Amino acid sequence: MSQKKINSIILVIPDSAIGIRLDKYLGGIEGVDSRSRALQLIQDNAVLLNGHVTKGSHVLKGGETILIEIPMAEPLTLQPLDLKLDILFEDQYLIVLNKPSGLVVHPAAGHAQDTLVNALIAHTKDYSMKFGEQRPGIVHRLDKDTSGIMVVSKSDSVHEALSLQFKERTINRYYLAVTAGLIKTPDGAITSFLARHPKDRKRYSSVRDANKKIIRDFKFNPGVGKWSHTEFKVLGTHKSGLTYVKLKLHTGRTHQIRVHLSELGHPILGDTIYGNTHSNSKKVPRLALHAAELGFQHPVTKENMNFKNEWPSDFSEFILNHFV
Repeated sequence: MSQKKINSIILVIPDSAIGIRLDKYLGGIEGVDSRSRALQLIQDNAVLLNGHVTKGSHVLKGGETILIEIPMAEPLTLQPLDLKLDILFEDQYLIVLNKPSGLVVHPAAGHAQDTLVNALIAHTKDYSMKFGEQRPGIVHRLDKDTSGIMVVSKSDSVHEALSLQFKERTINRYYLAVTAGLIKTPDGAITSFLARHPKDRKRYSSVRDANKKIIRDFKFNPGVGKWSHTEFKVLGTHKSGLTYVKLKLHTGRTHQIRVHLSELGHPILGDTIYGNTHSNSKKVPRLALHAAELGFQHPVTKENMNFKNEWPSDFSEFILNHFV
């Protein structure tokens, strides 16, 4: 197996950079080009400060020696997949599409050539290749069994601009879900620090305090996990013990909605990881979660764009029969 090619940069920090955070300083270096990319390289241990791994928050003192090892973009080894894409919008800069349930977004174990990425490269070869990863165009992800709207970038600059909107939480993201049990409050917010489950690496869970209570206040940062915030609004209920909810993501952590609703006592119908015990779970074809709305500012035209898409055909009949 051939090794990934590396572009090495060696710097000596000048006195003019004293007092500046490392990630901010490196973001202005040619070849790094952005603070978010600098931070990613630091987190990947691709930046050594005086021969040691460090943190993006390190405040420069001047005179330090910095080694940056940047993986160079590699030719795609992915195979194109003949799969018709449900494209909602496309121009020379980006694509907005509706991902079907059951489709993995990018190659992973067990899914080398049957992913959304494979279908994308069959559609066109013009995608961003940020950090040289084998995930062309992918700015954000949806779980395999979640359907809904995604945006894909066609250049690194567009990728960077969209990633910044996600980071600054200016993206509008709304989901629809059906949960087990009747949620008693008409609306509310769920907050916590999400981290890997302590006993199951495939799952995530909210961090708890010494009394085993979920930490829901941002001020009490436990030092592990990432802050997560989900709003919900009840759209309807069904006598069989189901709730139809609309959810707004303020943060976009892995499995965030699934964990938050499950820990609320109302796991999503069809969720085999976080609670699939409701009798109606056997009647649904898959996870009852759909990314129904995505809004963002176009990085080039600056137009405010908003896309909506109702449940796909595999779930629309269930919704009509239970909540309309």
